[in-house]
Parts: sequence; C-alpha cells; structure tokens
Amino acid sequence: MDAAASKQDATARLAERLLGMRADREVIPADPHHSVRWHEHDYPSAIARWNYHPEYEIHLIRKGTGKFIVGDHIGTFEAGHVALIGSGLPHDWVSDLDPGELIERRDAVIQFDGKWFHQCAALLPELDEAKQLLEESARGIQFLGQSAARAAETIEAMGASHGLERLHHLIGLFTTLVRAPEPERRYLADEWFRPQLDSQAAAVVDIVLEYVFTNHAGVIRMSEAAALVGMTEPTFSKYFKRATGQNFSDLVRKLRLAHARRLLERSDMAISTICYEVGFSNLSNFNRQFLNETGATPREYRSRAAK
Repeated sequence: MDAAASKQDATARLAERLLGMRADREVIPADPHHSVRWHEHDYPSAIARWNYHPEYEIHLIRKGTGKFIVGDHIGTFEAGHVALIGSGLPHDWVSDLDPGELIERRDAVIQFDGKWFHQCAALLPELDEAKQLLEESARGIQFLGQSAARAAETIEAMGASHGLERLHHLIGLFTTLVRAPEPERRYLADEWFRPQLDSQAAAVVDIVLEYVFTNHAGVIRMSEAAALVGMTEPTFSKYFKRATGQNFSDLVRKLRLAHARRLLERSDMAISTICYEVGFSNLSNFNRQFLNETGATPREYRSRAAK
C-alpha cells in the first residue's frame, strides 16, 4: 500500500471511529434524588464532545487550557472557566493534551430542565429574577472575574452536598450568575445563531472539529476536511455552514486568532513568532486579521492585557 492509500485508509478509520463514538444529542439522565444533575468527568471522555441537549448547562473547567466552541463562537479557556449554555446550543471544550495524557475530573457540570425551572418559578416568584438570564443563555455566557470565582466555589460546594444543602447552593449559584455585573459577562454566540443539528450533522461537525483543533497551527485544507467526511468541497462548504452557522474558513481563522490572543496574554513570545505559531504564513495578513477581529493590533492587545 502506497503512502497516499495508507493515509486515506487511516482517515477512513478515524472517521469511522468518531462517527461510532459520538451522538448528535446528549441524553441527560435524570437524578432521582436531586432537582438538577451535578456530575464530573475526565478528559478525554466519551461525553466530552461537540453536542447539544435541551437541558441548560452550567459548566466549570477545573484544570488545564484549551479551546472551546459555543455555537459559532470559538475561544480559549483555562482553569476556572465558567459558562452557562442555553437549551439546544452546541458546545465543546477541547483541552491541550500531550500524547496519552488524561486530565482527571477536568469538568464539573450542572444540568437542569427548563420545564422544571418554569414550574418552580410558577410556585416561587423569586425565581422570576433568573428568567432573563436563561433567555440570554441562548447565546452562551462566559462569566469572568469575581463572579466566575464565586460560581466555581458554589459549583464545587453543590457536588459535596445533598438534600436541602444542595438546593441552598443551587439558589446561591443562580443568584451569583443573575447578579454578575455586565463587565463580568461575555456573550458568546451571535444572536442569530440557531443551529439545526441532526445525528449526521453532529457527527460530521465533530470529525471536522477534531481535524481543525489538531492542525490549527499548521496547514488546514478544506479538501482534507471534506475528504474526512466523504463529501466534495462544495457540498461540505454548504453543509458545514448550515450545521454551525459559519464558514469553514471563518472557523479556522477564529480559532487561530483565539490562540494568538492567549499567547499574547500569557507569553512574551515575539509577535512575529506568534504569527507563525498559530498558523499564519504572513505577518501583515496576521496583523490585519487580528485588527479586524479584535479592534486592536497584536501590539495594542498585548499592551492592554498587561495593564
């Protein structure tokens, strides 16, 4: 078997493996002993994937760094990342891993049914204060600063408690998120993002995300992404846009620029080095794309982040 055929065979096996492991819609099991589900999991894990579900989700990343996608938004995360994900909004957190690495208990997750919440609000009018927050969560909300720190502490306390004590912490968590000041909220997906995902679309997107996340600092070709899922480039382009709300090239660009922001904030690497590190081949193009995305040049962005 020649090299090209070997690569094609390996690609087919990868696609088959991913299609077999990942579902279009995560099924959230009910917890008969609690109003909401609290659980934790490692990474990688079978449930850590590009998925969506009708339940609302409050998500804490405890360890590591990486990239995340919520709807049509791509960003970077580190330990302490807290996000509220609305009903039906696709999401995924992909950690930076060494080969064979496992991050134990990376995630602490709370999931609850919208119908349950509204039934509770009908009996407890105090909960009306949280209704707007849940409406806004259709875009996905990342919490920052002290609000994120308090939310993370309360999420951990919920996991260590039961009965009325857990319910007490849940109300406290809602209070923290509802009253988080605007500077400590980051709205993620565009307001118009309303994905239409079926089982095939979710599996296709998952395969493509794995390819992009693995190669984001190197050469990424739409032709290779299309081949992974057995489509022609024109078909893949239309399919991907319909499934995610954005063009494939936009996804790659946003991911690379998100990685660049993290390097500008967290390292003293030269801007020219960062340009090539995140996959751009031309410094002037990198500067132009960065300015268009963030409203600042890389040098200005670094200067502001240092303050």
